[in-house]
Amino acid sequence: MLRQDTKLNPKLFSPNVEQIPIRKGFGEGLLATGEADERVVGLCADLTESTQMHLFAKKFPNRFVEIGVAEQNLVTVASGMAAMGKIPFVSSYAMFSPGRNWEQIRTTIAYNNRPVKIAGSHAGVSVGPDGGTHQAIEDIALMRVLPRMVVLSPCDAIEAKKATLAATKIDHPTYIRLAREKTPVMTTADTPFEIGKAAVFFAPEKGKADVGMTVTGALTHKALQAARWLSEEGLRVKVLNFATIKPLDEKALVELAREAGAIVTVEEHQIAGGFGSAVAECLAARMPVPIEFIGVRDLFGQSGTPDELLEHYGMGVGHIKDAVRRVMKRKT
Repeated sequence: MLRQDTKLNPKLFSPNVEQIPIRKGFGEGLLATGEADERVVGLCADLTESTQMHLFAKKFPNRFVEIGVAEQNLVTVASGMAAMGKIPFVSSYAMFSPGRNWEQIRTTIAYNNRPVKIAGSHAGVSVGPDGGTHQAIEDIALMRVLPRMVVLSPCDAIEAKKATLAATKIDHPTYIRLAREKTPVMTTADTPFEIGKAAVFFAPEKGKADVGMTVTGALTHKALQAARWLSEEGLRVKVLNFATIKPLDEKALVELAREAGAIVTVEEHQIAGGFGSAVAECLAARMPVPIEFIGVRDLFGQSGTPDELLEHYGMGVGHIKDAVRRVMKRKT
């Protein structure tokens, strides 16, 4: 059942649950943090409305710079502004930032420890018809490998707004991963959020979990649907939402693995190097248990509708349920 203490949306499982693009939460969060702190500045690579940065640009034109189609310049200019005491937020499609300008992010931001906030929008295969060239399914791997880089992956628009506000307050380079499509609103204004902390979204009504599900980003709703249906079949499932991929909440993860004895990871990203890899690295050292991975398996994306692509690449609700059943068979 849904955890009451996390104060999730009571309409989460309703067919009429409100759906909002996660990137819209970023835009609203940037506007709010810009109103609260005049050091906040915005820079974009010719995708201002797509990334929802236009809200900030309209309100604060003197604190916004349209760099144009020059993603390498986007982050190097931001690094210089951070060195002068500003708090820069930069945005583009994730395929272009961090995809195209990773070396500049590495050297001018992470290596120099500049607190630039990088919003990578339109991540995952659910970009749909834009096709494989625009579907960033490697960005988590690119960013979590960088020393000093914080990696955030909000599950809905409300959590994205909270992540943006929280990112302003930490003195670290930060990557915020954003999806393009409308996503069911799962959280509320009262749902706890803290960088570096995972949250239990679904848990058995009684007893310990038979299996633990760790999830991040836009697939969280599908994971919760799978958990609900499995619970109706008598399987006790606990779902842990990781809005922060780095630093990973290892304490919560190890506790879940110890309780359940089996883990399923869920992400809209390559399995190699992504969130599931971070989970496996932690558990291999601290609490080895059987693991099944939901994600893209060493393939590029392609054109299609978001739902078609999620099913094609094995990330639908049915695939998540099957992964739970598989990992249950491997428990000792």
